[in-house]
Amino acid sequence: MLNEQTITTLHSLKLFGMARGFEERLANPKHAELSHAEFVGLLVQDEKTYRDNQRLTRLLRNAKLRQQAAVEDIDYRHPRGLSKQVMLDLGSTQWIAAHRNVLISGPTGIGKSFIACALGNFAARAGYAVLYVRAPRLFETLQQSRGDGSHLKTLTRLAKVQLLIIDDLLLTPLADWERRDLLEIMEDRYQSGATVITSQCPIRDWHPNIGDPTLADAICDRLLHHAYKIELRGDSMRKNQGEHS
Repeated sequence: MLNEQTITTLHSLKLFGMARGFEERLANPKHAELSHAEFVGLLVQDEKTYRDNQRLTRLLRNAKLRQQAAVEDIDYRHPRGLSKQVMLDLGSTQWIAAHRNVLISGPTGIGKSFIACALGNFAARAGYAVLYVRAPRLFETLQQSRGDGSHLKTLTRLAKVQLLIIDDLLLTPLADWERRDLLEIMEDRYQSGATVITSQCPIRDWHPNIGDPTLADAICDRLLHHAYKIELRGDSMRKNQGEHS
């Protein structure tokens, strides 16, 4: 009866991991040999593990990643110019903490989105807040936010994300308001957040394709400074497999 009251009390205190651990450990005869300090220590670890798992689930849900991708599943066999050394550097969180950008270009089907989502998955599992969005949807959302008065709030939300992934930038020429919004996003995130951008447009052509030379100068300055550049090439990976990576 006392044990049941303890479990109820733990639930009322929202110590759900500890409550589950308490119940499971009571049912395990091996734990009867533990000292009180050891038993409590294990319950505390149960609670931490539960909270870590809950936070990871929340981070991955909020990230809205397009693909279930992982860095360890990236394919280096396909000849596309992907450097293992660069990916090894991106396999630590230093670039995120240093607010560095990752720019990925290449033809359709070469695995740009997979790599971007793999980096997002990696960042979320390391405890960073991540958001994935395709560029067309991003600009559509920003345009709608102008109409309902939430434009500044939307820009602020994008600025606060620790890792922002913008997929498929420059699929079409940018309108003037899209250029200005992109500049605002990059300005807000400059040296305060890491950004991953993928594009079918070669990185060397981003400046002319952005359009307005003055805005292009400002955007590219913030994007390219101290950024990792992954320029993929070759045939589509979709010819040989259902999902590219």
